[in-house]
Amino acid sequence: MRVNQIYDIDHRTYLIRLQRSEEKQVLLLESGNRIHTTAFEWPKNVAPSGFSMKMRKHLKNKRLESLTQIGCDRMVDLQFGSNQAAYHVILEVYDRGNIVLTDHEFTILNILRPHTEGDKIRLAIREKYPRDRAHLTTMSPPEFIREKLSSAKTGEPLKKILNPLCEFGSALIDHVLLSNGFAPGCKVGKSFFLEKDFDRLMVALNLASSLIEQAKTSSSKGYIVQKKESKAADSQEFILANIDFHPQLLEQFKDQPFKEFDSFDLAVDEYYSTMEGQKLDLKALAQEREALKKLENVRKDHDQRLAGLEAHQESDKQKAEMIILNQELVDNAVLAIQSALANQMPWPDIQVLITEAQVRGDPVALAIKALKLETNHISVYLTNPYDSEDSSNENEGDVERNIKPMLVDIDLAQTAYGNALKYFDQKRSAAKKHQKTIESQGKALKSAERKTKQTLKEVQAIHSINKVRKVYWFEKFYWFITSENYLVIGGRDMQQNELIVKKYLRAGDVYVHADLTGASSIVVKNPSGNPVPPKSLAEAGTMAVVYSVAWDAKVVAGAWWVHHDQVSKTAPTGEYLTTGSFMIRGKKNYLPPCQLVMGLAFLFRLEDGSIERHKGERKFRGIEDDESVFGDRGNDVEIDIDSENDSDGNDSVEENNSDSDEESLFPDTQIKLDLTGSKVKLLIDNKRPLEPEEEIVYLGDDKPVVVKHSQKSKPKAPETPKEDAKDPAKVESKDSGKPKRGQKSKLKKIKEKYKDQDEEDRRIIMEMTKPNPAREERRMKKKKNVHLDKNQQKKKGGKPVMVKQAPEGEEDDDEVLPAPELDMLDQFTGKPVDEDELLFAVPVIAPYSTVVNYKFKIKLMPGTGKRGKAAKTAIAMFLKDKAATPREKDLLKAVKDEVVARNIPGKVKISAPQALRAKK
Repeated sequence: MRVNQIYDIDHRTYLIRLQRSEEKQVLLLESGNRIHTTAFEWPKNVAPSGFSMKMRKHLKNKRLESLTQIGCDRMVDLQFGSNQAAYHVILEVYDRGNIVLTDHEFTILNILRPHTEGDKIRLAIREKYPRDRAHLTTMSPPEFIREKLSSAKTGEPLKKILNPLCEFGSALIDHVLLSNGFAPGCKVGKSFFLEKDFDRLMVALNLASSLIEQAKTSSSKGYIVQKKESKAADSQEFILANIDFHPQLLEQFKDQPFKEFDSFDLAVDEYYSTMEGQKLDLKALAQEREALKKLENVRKDHDQRLAGLEAHQESDKQKAEMIILNQELVDNAVLAIQSALANQMPWPDIQVLITEAQVRGDPVALAIKALKLETNHISVYLTNPYDSEDSSNENEGDVERNIKPMLVDIDLAQTAYGNALKYFDQKRSAAKKHQKTIESQGKALKSAERKTKQTLKEVQAIHSINKVRKVYWFEKFYWFITSENYLVIGGRDMQQNELIVKKYLRAGDVYVHADLTGASSIVVKNPSGNPVPPKSLAEAGTMAVVYSVAWDAKVVAGAWWVHHDQVSKTAPTGEYLTTGSFMIRGKKNYLPPCQLVMGLAFLFRLEDGSIERHKGERKFRGIEDDESVFGDRGNDVEIDIDSENDSDGNDSVEENNSDSDEESLFPDTQIKLDLTGSKVKLLIDNKRPLEPEEEIVYLGDDKPVVVKHSQKSKPKAPETPKEDAKDPAKVESKDSGKPKRGQKSKLKKIKEKYKDQDEEDRRIIMEMTKPNPAREERRMKKKKNVHLDKNQQKKKGGKPVMVKQAPEGEEDDDEVLPAPELDMLDQFTGKPVDEDELLFAVPVIAPYSTVVNYKFKIKLMPGTGKRGKAAKTAIAMFLKDKAATPREKDLLKAVKDEVVARNIPGKVKISAPQALRAKK
């Protein structure tokens, strides 16, 4: 196949699109990691990197002649072209990896990661690529392997020693060791003995070598090995997570779940392409585990608290009983210490006194184990006096004999009975707490379970939304859908401005821009080819102004629009255009100044069955769409769209005559404004019926507008005259009436050249240069077919034809570009109803008049607030809306704050009902 185009996904990953007649393939190369064909859509960088551009320059239209492994190493050589015109792309899939572009002599033309290896090998541009450093054998000689094993430490894993000696990889080494009877995780000196097992080891390694050779000559199936991930420790619910991929089912994975594919290439593509989905699954799983763990912790905490209260009650009860049993001893101990304190004996002397008494064998002193005079307590060691009694007293002391000796803190301010009473009170207090804890435990656990279920439900809902969520091609730009269902896109920077015009501006589309620093290039997509209504143009103009310095400066300004064929990348002779700059040829159609008021709103993706319910929600609103307009036409605005040659004297006379007629009917009520080359007349009129050439449309302020089409012009928005657009000099010559500088001599030369021609000669030449009517008719038919709308195309049994306009001097960068079909836009609604099945929510920043009827919207104006904070406040406000359904709330929660804030023009002030309360 031949190289059709090259793209980069990121700085390490590149796509090479190959083609042979109608057959296509996309080859993916990731430095240090992988090479495989892919059937999945990968997000390409908007502006190609320098490395991509270099590869495009040398490889475009070259045939992929060969794809070979260098030696037995993890290096792949892709040769494009042959002989002297050959170029090589060398992919290294080890260590940090590399991608190298070389010529036919392997001189490096470009390299992804220049570096040096040791003292001699230098990988850089204009150096020779060192192919001789690749390993040429699959494994080291047996003698060398024996030597390494003999010098290994006891207990060292066998696989760890073999891995650097072979080119098999750890997974294949494990497979052949298990296949030849070695224990899993085999270790030197424990389950592997050199003298006994070396021959068996060499048989295993030779098997690995033969598997490698076999893989080179025959295609193999692919296997993705999976692992069960449970939601909780004792849960039966689980998901299957991909953990590895191999060209055959290896011995160590036979007991694990796996997915089988027809080829290894398909398995690798599936593994990497579903990785993002797997990450979402595992993230949701981790969140569910966390929620269940919190619930388990609540249960454990309650159980521990109850056990602690029970133990506390039992301990206090035993201490009180022990004090009663040893009443005399306790009273004597308290009396002895109180006497010493009454005599003002220092605390250290009291300790000495007790020690001396203990030496003498005093029973009271022996019982006192510690002085806690700072808290007015002593610790007394109490034993059960009934333990020493004979068996005749057994019946008296059944309970008491169960009490073990213990240390009891005695309050010196209380008697023995007073201390016992204190411990009984503590026991009663603990019993009350215990009862209350038991009573509240049910409520607390139910509350925790309810919260956990809610969390699990939200996690699952958001996870399912994220998996269904489709990122549309236009979301990488500024975008919105107008109130009449036209998609509008705008560039975020110079590169995107360039891209929008080069790839997305097509026949029928309108280009909108503002003469302001930083203003975005705006394209109104118009696949039907019909004139874009004025309201949509006004909304696109607002977008052009808002994404410029006008927002921060709070300056009200206007924009202008032109047709797609007036935009060119060809600069005048001697000049050049920078990235994102374009040449506009012909007349600009200026739009009225717009207010800097944007709206942050949400569109919801409808399930296919709910789309019909919202048909016509955003459409061009004419007379037939709103009969209520004619019930009270108090203040109408009439726009008289005159013939294209506005400067023609005869047309002006006709306009004046018609104007005077209007004035005689409606005196003193007419205001003439000149906007975009059209006469705009405001008429105060209550009952006047519409004339045949009039119709009602709506402008940006949502007021009815009467559009009057003059006899000479077609019923469409004002547009640039074709001949004037082609030759700007013609327009100026009509206005001035005088020849420009240099034209006198030009006219003189023309007269000199054609002075010998008479009228007959001139007539013959004109006949010869006249266009061929048949050819002209074919051309017009072809042009008309391009603008057929989708329904007409379907009736004819064909697919919609999209024409891509390629600017001069630019190559077509993509064979099929996404087309914003009306059907796709109809999948979105800003006004969901309860019966709708909603798939996901998409945030949109648009002129406020566009989103005024949406269910979830707030007003944005230039201010001092940060974008991220505004986005969070908006979502918080939407979630508190009582009219929001649970499904809508789930969809809103699934949208990340940074996605919402991404298209906000700059620092903002938000304005909406209850916004301040939500912010607080």
